[in-house]
Amino acid sequence: MAVNNAPHPVVCARLEGVLFGYRRGVRVFDGLDLEIPGGRTVLLGPNGAGKTTLLGLLTGPLVPRRGRVCLTGGQSARGRWARSHVGHLPQSVTPVRGLTVVEQIAFAGWLKGMRRAQAAAAASEWVMRLDLDDVARRPASALSGGQRRRMGLASALVHAPDIAILDEPTAGLDPAQRWKFRELLSELASSIPSWIVSTHDVEDLSENYDHCVVLGRDPWSGTPAELAGLVAAGPRRYERACAELM
Repeated sequence: MAVNNAPHPVVCARLEGVLFGYRRGVRVFDGLDLEIPGGRTVLLGPNGAGKTTLLGLLTGPLVPRRGRVCLTGGQSARGRWARSHVGHLPQSVTPVRGLTVVEQIAFAGWLKGMRRAQAAAAASEWVMRLDLDDVARRPASALSGGQRRRMGLASALVHAPDIAILDEPTAGLDPAQRWKFRELLSELASSIPSWIVSTHDVEDLSENYDHCVVLGRDPWSGTPAELAGLVAAGPRRYERACAELM
């Protein structure tokens, strides 16, 4: 299950011969070879294609039965480097009992190696940045779904990671908040070198991302322009191209 990639000077993540399945005899990946370049990569595919599984392998909770998963510079996805240099927004954001919103964001920064005062200051900045200032002192457990998603995003980015790995960051957000996330991608591109973002939102791919990975019948990898080039020009071009690969 190999993917051909265009050359790129920086490798964000590499999977070599990865075999993984949740149950005996049911394989999500069987010999997956995939190289993800630095910059902003969008991960596309239908439900059940393995997007969340792939992110789990890259962030450490999941371990392949066979094969190798490594990050920038050959670092292990489960090693000490990854714990302090990778920011992860999981599919489900779990509130920490007894903590307010700003406290949970600061706690995430502290877990990633920030000093307490530094984490608190960064958390205050992120609640403003993601329009959470009006709920910053509320219990984290009291947030709506969209607010909880934004709290999770702030927790993933609070320590300015080298790699941001985000699973459906715009799920549950309104159009204005989705637009704000796209602005963040552009604004933080220089300070966070690598992004891997799983999403169903294919609007403006060429403006938001440098690289695409599509998990379909066979994994496909290329630039947004190469993805669009798989189908004739016209409306909903990226959706039609993804459908061709799935």
